[in-house]
Amino acid sequence: MDIEREVRKTGAARQQLERLFSALDRHLLGKRNAQISLVTALLARGHVLLEDVPGVGKTLLARTAAGMLGLESRRIQGSVDLLPADVTGVNVYDMASRAFSFRPGPIFTHILLVDEINRCPPRTQGAFLEAMEERQVTVDGESHPLPAPFLVLATASPLEDEGTFPLSASQLDRFLLLIHIGYPSEAESRQMILTDQLSEASPGAVLGEEDVLLLIRQAQRVHLSDNVARYIVALTEESRRHPAVRLGLSPRSGVTWGRAARARAFIEGRDFILPDDVQVLAREFAAHRLILREASGPSPEEVTEEIVRAVAVPRDDLKG
Repeated sequence: MDIEREVRKTGAARQQLERLFSALDRHLLGKRNAQISLVTALLARGHVLLEDVPGVGKTLLARTAAGMLGLESRRIQGSVDLLPADVTGVNVYDMASRAFSFRPGPIFTHILLVDEINRCPPRTQGAFLEAMEERQVTVDGESHPLPAPFLVLATASPLEDEGTFPLSASQLDRFLLLIHIGYPSEAESRQMILTDQLSEASPGAVLGEEDVLLLIRQAQRVHLSDNVARYIVALTEESRRHPAVRLGLSPRSGVTWGRAARARAFIEGRDFILPDDVQVLAREFAAHRLILREASGPSPEEVTEEIVRAVAVPRDDLKG
């Protein structure tokens, strides 16, 4: 009976996933890879940083996905005058009760859209750290839990832009995936112009809160074999040995990489992880976590590809 119930839950979850991707495809042209990566992060209980040049649809992707998930969402516009209290909330003195009461900030939501996070000053960027890792906010020594699920979708402008502040290594590590959207094809660009995609009304919710929580639970039931776990460990260790890397991936990164690979395998329709699920995430998962010795050398993406090529891929007993 329990097995039959789990089979039904898995089937229902896959149907919901198909509905979500079908709706995303209708409203977002030329962003299929970014869609898959965003949903992967959601199912892995991670956060997403969308980093690219202006005008390629970073905010549109984040806003459309948030609307389709049927979860409460709020938006913060990054700016140099944004204060930590504007994000987390403050304790306000109530004259009637003669006591302080907590007034929650916009971070108390299911999906937080942070537009141009690197326009926030470092002190305000730090306000996101505890929330993204521990799913809580501490104000004046008192902790306040955040709702579940909790997902930060942040966009970042190129660092060459005026008025931007680079994210610290600890801040970047809080983002499960860093996604570069890139430019659409000629045909997709033409279709965007013909349909005036930017002015299209926001889509309605495709899933509800319970649907999203079911997807997360089912994705994390995907089997991760000992061989694949060894493969992830070998990749993280190779990242620390690479001559161009000053600081490689941490043991915690291995855990979250496995979590993301589970989500990716579930999206692909499997109940077990292949090494391909680990590899396909490598650039988006690992590159932004590497601290290189020289800025003038190979890029983090190039170093990540070298790390993947240097580690032997397990082929036997992947389900065991």
